[in-house]
Amino acid sequence: MKIKNLNREKPASKLFYLLGLFMAMWILPQNTFAHCDSYDGPVVQEALKALEENNVKLVLKWVEEKHEKEIKLLFKKTVKYKKDPEVYPLLEKHFLETLVRLHREGEGEPYSGLKPAGSTSKIITMTDTALREKDIDSFLSKLNDHIERVVREKYQKVAALHLVKNQSVEKGREYVAAYVDYTHTIEALHVILEHSDGGHGAHH
Repeated sequence: MKIKNLNREKPASKLFYLLGLFMAMWILPQNTFAHCDSYDGPVVQEALKALEENNVKLVLKWVEEKHEKEIKLLFKKTVKYKKDPEVYPLLEKHFLETLVRLHREGEGEPYSGLKPAGSTSKIITMTDTALREKDIDSFLSKLNDHIERVVREKYQKVAALHLVKNQSVEKGREYVAAYVDYTHTIEALHVILEHSDGGHGAHH
């Protein structure tokens, strides 16, 4: 199979941006998607705002309908003790942990406790910033550069090993490993684009 060379012109089409975004979902480490467990993640941040404004509706979107009653009851119990400096911090943490745990359950992912602020990966922080500042162009430009660099590195490794793959079994195995890594990355992108349902399960 002949692999076409990737030129160094900056991809400008919206399609490339979309592909790059989904590819990032595949090539980034899996723990990236656990940013909802973090204190600076969107679930906890909206939960704190909901408690401050006494508005449970702000957080119901983060859990499945079957968990709404549990969250409402716990929310009501928590805000009831807002003026108690000893009890409230304990109830607040319990509420946050319960909300995040149920959200993760809806994703089909395990919950291992709340992570400290600052533990969210840089790329995910950038996606949240883009949403908050309504600036997708800056984010896509940086993401595009990252995606191009990663794909180019994988391609160049395969291309180099392709020239020597039959010199020895060891070289052949190096080529196969690089080829599998490269093609599976591209294939995974296609699968995500074809089968993503956009729901909570889209995280994984």
